[in-house]
Amino acid sequence: MWQARFFKTRSLAARRVSEGAVRVNADRVTKPAASVGEGDVLTFPQGRQIRVVRIAALATRRGPASEAQTLYDDLTPPEDKGAAPARVGPRPTKKTRRDLDAFRGAAEDD
Repeated sequence: MWQARFFKTRSLAARRVSEGAVRVNADRVTKPAASVGEGDVLTFPQGRQIRVVRIAALATRRGPASEAQTLYDDLTPPEDKGAAPARVGPRPTKKTRRDLDAFRGAAEDD
């Protein structure tokens, strides 16, 4: 997972495995030295997302990101439609925020 650049350091990757947060072919793994091979499916949390990847090839060294992306096939399902929508337009200014809060306050008083 470190060679494929899912984690910034080897110790972070090892810690996630030791915590039992990683599954290999749907089986929970707790030893960082667990063997994996081509065709194995890894499931693990990364940030707020659950990643599902199939190992396409094994690397001998940690190379650039473009090389790391060739090591796996991403099977992660697209995000839920119930997630918060992306913001449309620029971030509101302080004045816009005050006006909005005043409008909401006036609406609640009615």
